[in-house]
Amino acid sequence: MPAHLVVLDVDSTLITAEVIELLAERAGSRAEVAAVTDLAMRGEIDFAESLKQRVATLAGLPTSVFADVLDEIEFTPGAQALVATFQQRGWTAALVSGGFVEVVEPLAAKVNITLFRANRLEAVDGILTGRTVGPVVDSAAKAHALEEFAGQLNIPIAHTIAIGDGANDLGMMAAAGLGIAFNAKPKVQQLADVAVNAASLEAVLDVIEY
Repeated sequence: MPAHLVVLDVDSTLITAEVIELLAERAGSRAEVAAVTDLAMRGEIDFAESLKQRVATLAGLPTSVFADVLDEIEFTPGAQALVATFQQRGWTAALVSGGFVEVVEPLAAKVNITLFRANRLEAVDGILTGRTVGPVVDSAAKAHALEEFAGQLNIPIAHTIAIGDGANDLGMMAAAGLGIAFNAKPKVQQLADVAVNAASLEAVLDVIEY
């Protein structure tokens, strides 16, 4: 069985929540942020601009908020079993997220994933500034990350799989050998190679040819 690379989105794919909304809850801006997130995931607003708008509302939060949010996060049913199945087959699972490395990194550790990419929030003296640091992980960056990880692992693009739910996942889904929309927005379901609508993330195994 040839080696494969499976790249998963995080928010609303690997986990049930949108992390930025959990952070915004603590900043008093959840309704505003959720509305912008929905527009971004539907592809109705530029992702980088949406991220800038949403992150700005987090200014003033202490960095201790990440631990609080991590305690709230739940994996999507079947997510941990799915990743374990890939790893048992000798495949590599990676996470590529438009969310934040401060949360993605510990989530990755929980499922023994070492390859991940996400945005980083700027903090000064333990307080969030309302800005990100470095290049924004948008749709194009997600596609680039998939290609970069595949290159590092010497895995042909034909043996890569991308799983996501939002418009910012379309780049990596198009770049991958197989793009799977999981409980995705309508535009994403239309453009993906295959759409899976199910309660458990393990259901994607039914459309992956081993």
